[in-house]
Amino acid sequence: MAPPVITITRQYASGGSDLARLVAAQLEWEVIDNEFVDRVARRAGLPADEVAQREERAPGLLERLVRTLATASPELFIASAGAPRVAAAEDEAALVHLTERVIAEAAAHGRIVLVGRGAQAVLAQRPDALHVYVVASKPWRARLAVERLGVNPAEVDGVIDETDRQRDLYVKTYYRRHRQDVANYDMVVNTEKLGIDGAARLVIAEAQRRGWR
Repeated sequence: MAPPVITITRQYASGGSDLARLVAAQLEWEVIDNEFVDRVARRAGLPADEVAQREERAPGLLERLVRTLATASPELFIASAGAPRVAAAEDEAALVHLTERVIAEAAAHGRIVLVGRGAQAVLAQRPDALHVYVVASKPWRARLAVERLGVNPAEVDGVIDETDRQRDLYVKTYYRRHRQDVANYDMVVNTEKLGIDGAARLVIAEAQRRGWR
């Protein structure tokens, strides 16, 4: 049986990232989000001696993924003058491939909460995956975007629309799926109605109902 994973797809400024962190903390799992993927991309290009130094301590998930990806797919990375970067960073397809590898390797470890990056589409056929879609009304999201994310009030409606459009386009372009189709998810939670904490508790309860620890 495959180890369990939870994917979080979210409308912009719906609190989905906060929900993911609450769920992971309660279950004592790890979160894989945009920042994590970027860190893997940077670290996988480290010189061998720096990687060896890091291996002197018990490796965390980040280090394990870096080693696996750098060994299995060295063509994805280059290291130049101590400034590692993703090869052909301007090529979005290369970044998508890297992201898919990170998601697949992380899911193989299990006990992971994956946020965004098309994780639900990548793992759509995976058993023991709980796919969650986080939504809220646009006015509620606009208020959160201004108060917590620092978005300019005069621009917030446009930021919400464009961010969601880009996320929808990413999934449609690379996976031929409609991100907003609720049939793709096991749970749809409304953080405006439930609160971020309340929505997180529902996801945790479902994971526990499945016997996941």
